[in-house]
Amino acid sequence: MLLTLVACNDLRDFLGTWKGQRVGEGSALRLGVPDGSAQLRIDGIDARTGLTAQLTVEGLLPETTITSLAGAEADVLAGITFSGAPLRVYLAFAPVPDGGGEALVVVALYDDRRVDVRLLRGGTAPLYGIFALTEMTRANSQGATERRGRAAGAAP
Repeated sequence: MLLTLVACNDLRDFLGTWKGQRVGEGSALRLGVPDGSAQLRIDGIDARTGLTAQLTVEGLLPETTITSLAGAEADVLAGITFSGAPLRVYLAFAPVPDGGGEALVVVALYDDRRVDVRLLRGGTAPLYGIFALTEMTRANSQGATERRGRAAGAAP
């Protein structure tokens, strides 16, 4: 029971605003997503009910509400992991206003206080982009935000 409470507290520590640049070299990792930054404002997060956030991708996606997929939260996909061993991975869809349809959004939270966002879409207008985000503001226990003034990788 204690382990569950610790994990929930760790996830709530990700509430707030995260921002960063597109990363990854090679054309396969830079498909249809312009160079620039992404911003993710995590408004709600829970291991059982998922993630609610506002995602903006410069030159591609205006501020858009994303909500993790309930089915993925109830399935083994809730425990998805990959290289770098994220604490938690959330899957959502975002409507991209370029006429190519929705993109899969993969939000990965790491224990070293960073967030990665991936946008993926197949079909006739494929997308693949990776953004490495660092904390800009953190929501406090009353829901208000405070500006974070530390560099990426620095201790909180």
